[in-house]
Amino acid sequence: MSDIQNSTSGCCCSGTADKIDTSAIDPTVRNLLDLGSQNETTCPVMPGTPVNKTVAEAAGLFRDYRGRRYWFCCKGCGPRFDRDPDKYAAVA
Repeated sequence: MSDIQNSTSGCCCSGTADKIDTSAIDPTVRNLLDLGSQNETTCPVMPGTPVNKTVAEAAGLFRDYRGRRYWFCCKGCGPRFDRDPDKYAAVA
């Protein structure tokens, strides 16, 4: 998972940590086992990154693939998913 407070951490989106669009990341989630909510999921491209489905949909950060919807943590994950949807759908 990317930590925007730590500029050395990795991220799927290009650019520096201060330019990353994190609008669909839920910063209140610290333990993914505690999600429990049907409105929360994780990004299939950046496994472990919590995503609020409602926020992601409002931002257009999702894809429908083979009858299932996948939500993303940032705008860079959609194009990555598009390049190899089977790979990312398998981990979701």
